[in-house]
Amino acid sequence: MHRDTFAPVFFLSVSSWGFAMGIRCRSSLRLAGLAIVLGCVSPCFAGAASAVADEVTFTRDIAPILQRSCQHCHRPDSVAPMSFLTYEEVRPWARAMKTRTALRNRRGAMPPWFIEKDIGIQHFKDDPSLSEDEIAAIAAWADSGAPRGDPADLPPPRFVVGEDDGWRIGTPDLILRSPEITVRATGADRWEPIGVVPTGLTQDRYVEAVEIREVNDIPKGSAGGTVGGRFVFHHLNYSSHVLEDEQPEAFTAETTTVWPVHEVGRNADIFPADAGRILAADSVLNLETAHLHSNGRETKAHLEFAFKFHPVGYRPNVEWVRRFTGNGVDISIKPTLADQELHAYTVLQQHTKILTFEPHMHAPGIRMCLEAIWGASVQTLTCAGYDHNWVRSYVYADDAAPLLPEGTILHLIGYMDTTPANRNVADPRNWGGGGRRSVANMFIDLGEGLALSDAEFEREMGDRRKRLGLTKNDVVIGCPLCQVHFPSQADTPAGP
Repeated sequence: MHRDTFAPVFFLSVSSWGFAMGIRCRSSLRLAGLAIVLGCVSPCFAGAASAVADEVTFTRDIAPILQRSCQHCHRPDSVAPMSFLTYEEVRPWARAMKTRTALRNRRGAMPPWFIEKDIGIQHFKDDPSLSEDEIAAIAAWADSGAPRGDPADLPPPRFVVGEDDGWRIGTPDLILRSPEITVRATGADRWEPIGVVPTGLTQDRYVEAVEIREVNDIPKGSAGGTVGGRFVFHHLNYSSHVLEDEQPEAFTAETTTVWPVHEVGRNADIFPADAGRILAADSVLNLETAHLHSNGRETKAHLEFAFKFHPVGYRPNVEWVRRFTGNGVDISIKPTLADQELHAYTVLQQHTKILTFEPHMHAPGIRMCLEAIWGASVQTLTCAGYDHNWVRSYVYADDAAPLLPEGTILHLIGYMDTTPANRNVADPRNWGGGGRRSVANMFIDLGEGLALSDAEFEREMGDRRKRLGLTKNDVVIGCPLCQVHFPSQADTPAGP
């Protein structure tokens, strides 16, 4: 329904390929209606796209792609089962790379970025997705025998083994470790608390970024046949508190921070500069509920929590708001049926800047879309494929993050597939209802945002209008009032 009901737009797309990658730029102009989506031009260089016509080599064409889009995970001490830092490490995986990158936004795709590129907002932070030229270059390289190429063409390394121990946020200021758990080789999913971890902090600290990774005794290069592959933690809900009477359930509300949900394969959380989260002195991490699943072998595992702090003295000035749109209870998923739709609605009670889109479903989930309804305007903000083995949080770019007024209706649409084509489903013949196990179902957007006052909301829109050069006739996806000139914005021109 969303591709058909999406408001007509005049869509200006300036697409750039090869950010420091040796791939030529191209731009496209597509006419489809009334709104303008503005992008920015990245530096581009000649290389891999044209090289598809002759020989594509690792050193000149493939290595830059891997550095930008793959090596964050595919390096020692990181989440991926194999390293892609050298030609010798990459060469055996050439055919698999061709297959997985060709999946684009579908289950199993690599890199794990499932945003659909033909609808909604297209600008995100830390976007590792590949252009069509890059996908073609990888295929051509694999088909030609994966040649090494001239060593002189190899770019300087982006990652150095041991430099940051594989943390995507860089070297952490604090690392905490959960208690170790043992998950049996087979058995039903578990949903349970796993303990309390003292932070050891002697003063309040505001957190700039947090990253979580699972450490287990599953050998590198191996994977189980169940959801999560190499992992037994599917996701974890956790918070931090200052305890009363040393009891996990007794805490001081004023010192409580709810942290983003950890999910298998999830990227690190980097908070906006004016909205850091507090980790209080004398607090503990309360690991409230972990979703654990068997992985085909008995596994010992724990989680590591890495925090980077703002400087001492930092104070945030914007209020966090957690959007919990969706349904995890009254769900009915029929067996052996594709394209089943689930719908949920919520009305924003405050002006809101949406920072992230984070689909959360269980094994049958294949796709999720988020719409914003404001008066007669119905806009699809984002659609993304979904893979229960690799859950992503998509962080909107600063000038693309939806700015939605109080009263906006958010419409969440989930798509489920219980046919044998969805290999995440254990038994396609089974009906599935709502619940916490992978064989049960949820349908939730765990994305987060900022609550804005009237003045903050008007200022955000005025600043965006000025930066993007918007006129009163422009309509920007995700900002239905951006073209409106408020009296408080006397210094921000409304445009012609």
